[in-house]
Amino acid sequence: MIGVTSAWYLAAAGHEVTLVERRAQPGLETSFANGGQISAGHAEPWAKPAALPKILKWLGHEDAPLLFRPRLDWAQWRWGLGFLRECIPGRFERNARVLAGLAGYSRDCLRALRSSTGIHYDELTRGILQFATREADLEVLEQQAKAMNAFGAQREFKNADECAALEPALRDSKEKVLGGLYDPHDESGDAHQFTAELARRCAARGVQFKYGHAIARIEAAGARIEAVDGLRADAYVVALGSYSPLLLAPLGIHIPVYPLKGYSITLNLGSAEGPSVSLTDEAAKIVISRLGSRLRAAGTAELTGYDTSINATRCNAILERIRTLFPGLAAITAAETWAGLRPATPDNVPVIGRTRFANLFLNTGHGTLGWTLACGSGKALADIVSGRKPEVEFRFT
Repeated sequence: MIGVTSAWYLAAAGHEVTLVERRAQPGLETSFANGGQISAGHAEPWAKPAALPKILKWLGHEDAPLLFRPRLDWAQWRWGLGFLRECIPGRFERNARVLAGLAGYSRDCLRALRSSTGIHYDELTRGILQFATREADLEVLEQQAKAMNAFGAQREFKNADECAALEPALRDSKEKVLGGLYDPHDESGDAHQFTAELARRCAARGVQFKYGHAIARIEAAGARIEAVDGLRADAYVVALGSYSPLLLAPLGIHIPVYPLKGYSITLNLGSAEGPSVSLTDEAAKIVISRLGSRLRAAGTAELTGYDTSINATRCNAILERIRTLFPGLAAITAAETWAGLRPATPDNVPVIGRTRFANLFLNTGHGTLGWTLACGSGKALADIVSGRKPEVEFRFT
């Protein structure tokens, strides 16, 4: 998605664009089966002081929301230590402020794009409800809401009855919903469908696509990039998600991006009733989105390198949580499972902007917020490549 939105806005700015993709189609990596939330009002870093006690409690549990699998990999340990550093009080507020500005801008860009193109992707504009089933979580949510609203978010506190009124499917939950936070301006939709549809519109605008082409190296000469696998251009944008640092390292460019493996399950609802408001379950750290006749539930984070194999235990934990929250869906036994790599930075702030090479630019490291930040990141990147100041204040490189 990040590559395609970058291509769209670069083409709109008047550039001739070629997008190189190692897969046979666009959007088959991190964008394929993610949680589906455009969560501008809930765009906050995972790294926060309240995360530390939970991480300690989760150690050793195979179905824990956050799982660290130690490897002989300095990049993994460096990222983990960086994450712990970002949990220091004060850093969360700084990072949250940076993300909030880009997230709101990106949501506006998405709406403008949708209005101008008529693009559809099972989109719903019913907001996002972040709910708690534990008193301790509810107290933390209230504190975070005050902090995030100070940065421009519009989270509304909802008691148990108000949560049930917003999403009646929660009334039957086996664990009582105690309350939550609601942002009516947030959205949801199928990220893969959006990426595929926007790629088609890119092609109609003249963007060239080279599918099935895995980039082996970037050729540099002095302060400029000369070619990428023999392909020559005036400027180059690296938007390879989790694989970006591998391609950049031989150039001496080191970015704090590491793959954070996530899982999702997708249920075909058929005639069954299910939630229609996008949800975030604070206890289980999963997000739930209605995508037409499907229900997508996604979450968990696993530091295990570039392994994309599916861990049945972790997928089953998500499925069991759905059955707990929505007992009426217990009869649905078949679920499509998926695992993907989120390109995460320790502070959750993506890496966007210039490098020490005059014609090499970055748009990567969006972590769990790729869908939320995609359009704003792409438009800001196009401004930078075009020599203009982006419209949004952000920590650009």
